[in-house]
Amino acid sequence: MAYAEALTALADPTRRHIFEALRAQPKTVGQLAAGQPVSRPAVSQHLKVLESASLVSVEPQGNRRFYAIKREGLDELRHYLESFWTDVLSAYGAEIALRAKKN
Repeated sequence: MAYAEALTALADPTRRHIFEALRAQPKTVGQLAAGQPVSRPAVSQHLKVLESASLVSVEPQGNRRFYAIKREGLDELRHYLESFWTDVLSAYGAEIALRAKKN
């Protein structure tokens, strides 16, 4: 149930904002903290949660660490959410078939 870890990690608005800030390109903690209402240490803690949920990866470069979205970390969450869409489409198909029989 890795999707549950992803949902939990992204439920926090600050973590979600940090995650979304990584969308365009990898960034350092300092770059991420510049756009946040929390301190650099707090951003680091949020990144640890995102990393443990397999949503971000970290790559050391010299004395800096670059964080990036780990797109494959979203796969299980995407499959989980898509299962609801499949259920909706199945229910819609059943409703159409039922109405077709009535007419």
